[in-house]
Amino acid sequence: MLMRTDPFRELDRLAQQLTGVSGTWSRPSAMPMDAYREGEEYVIALDLPGVAKEAIDIDVERNMLTVKAERRPLVKADDVQMELSERPLGVFSRQLVLADTLDTERISADYEAGVLTLRIPIAERAKPRKIAIGGQPDHKQIRS
Repeated sequence: MLMRTDPFRELDRLAQQLTGVSGTWSRPSAMPMDAYREGEEYVIALDLPGVAKEAIDIDVERNMLTVKAERRPLVKADDVQMELSERPLGVFSRQLVLADTLDTERISADYEAGVLTLRIPIAERAKPRKIAIGGQPDHKQIRS
């Protein structure tokens, strides 16, 4: 139902973990996701812990689905001294090529407990259907 668009995304993620460098607008970090079919819908769940709902942007153009989010540092008082900072900050993005069998006009999105869930219905034209066999055309008898 979907294709990965960047085969080097996993290598970038590993490099980010080793270097501790977070995503930027020009080079966003990947966000982990699950994708599966549930009945007549295709479901994509993306992990975005600590991201405000207002900081998530979802676009679809033709068959390209793009999800971008930004996690900003918490505003701290002047007398706060950071001792440890391991939680990733910055820009996160994921692009997916959706199959033609999905109805991109009816995508729904929910965000709860740091998980963005997109539900994409299977297009009617992609669902299995029965084909009726037509009867023989009526031939009128010609009388002389």
